[in-house]
Amino acid sequence: RAGLKKTLTRKGNDEPPAPPPPGVGGRNRVTLKKEIGLLSACTIIIGNIIGSGIFISPKGVLEHSGSVGLALVVWVLGGCIAGLGSMCYAELGVTIPKSGGDYSYVTEIFGGLMGFLLLWSAVVIMYPTTLAVIALTFSNYVLQPVFPNCVPPYMATRMLSATCLLLLTWVNCSSVRMATRIQDVFTVGKLMALGLIIVVGLVQIFNGNYEGLTPQVAFSMDRAPSVGQIALAFLQASFAFSGWNFLNYVTEEVVEPRRNLPRAIFISIPLVTFVYTLTNIAYFSSMSPEELLSSNAVAVTFGEKLLGMFSVIIPISVALSTFGGINGYLFTSSSPMCVSSGCVSQEPEKACSSTAGRNLTFTDPSRYRSHCISY
Repeated sequence: RAGLKKTLTRKGNDEPPAPPPPGVGGRNRVTLKKEIGLLSACTIIIGNIIGSGIFISPKGVLEHSGSVGLALVVWVLGGCIAGLGSMCYAELGVTIPKSGGDYSYVTEIFGGLMGFLLLWSAVVIMYPTTLAVIALTFSNYVLQPVFPNCVPPYMATRMLSATCLLLLTWVNCSSVRMATRIQDVFTVGKLMALGLIIVVGLVQIFNGNYEGLTPQVAFSMDRAPSVGQIALAFLQASFAFSGWNFLNYVTEEVVEPRRNLPRAIFISIPLVTFVYTLTNIAYFSSMSPEELLSSNAVAVTFGEKLLGMFSVIIPISVALSTFGGINGYLFTSSSPMCVSSGCVSQEPEKACSSTAGRNLTFTDPSRYRSHCISY
């Protein structure tokens, strides 16, 4: 009887139902635009992984592994470890479909205090120092052709680094689409630079210069490396593979994340592992272990030995690689701050009220990322 009375009352009421409160049903709910497709997702992963590491780490991996053959094994296994980690993150990404990466997962599982501590250490220490190192690497390689016989001036490298950071910060604040387009272009440029090294190395191998890659020579060593030395070799390789988890920082901006997030990981990690392994084979085909260990910039030494007057292409390629790495790092690292400050999935009137100590209201959801990057 109570149910029949409620039904009759509802039918006899001519007034329209009350509208849902703000933030309910998605009407006024503020979310980040889904503008990252499968191609852009792949370039974000590849662009964040391939930076300065592949041009620096081969020396450390060879030094600690003790032989060419074991160094190549470390590179392959390093890619497998990165693949295992990325698959775990793919499961986390589809289970907890939130932007913010580590911050969102730690907050969801361990609570707000642990999430705050993680984000605090990242904002104060990890993000700025990493960006500074990559920007300084970019400026050093850009200025190297200008100052071929000496170290680039201190102020010149700092000014160029600051200009690069400000430019890419402005790009990421202005448009997500522009930032992803830059990431796409520079990721292709990185792969082309590494492709040049690989092609030159394969030409050397086809010309018969592969003595150092034969099993008898490649695995020969004066003394067997200790467990600690092997661990340090893997640590050097892991630096070159770092960045495999950055797509999870922008999960909410990925189109169909349940499908595209795992696909992007399954495409990107094997491709990077394949490219890294072939790049090291190219290095070892034209450089002896002693030459590689004595070089401060392996790729530059490789170019000077084989490319002659065109060796200037290598430092420029490394500079472009680091430039794309800065863009990708800025694009992804802003997401945890955006999530933590309340800029996502909240009512426009309440969103960002805790950011910068004042109430801010945006009518266009695309401006939320701009605010959080600048913050």
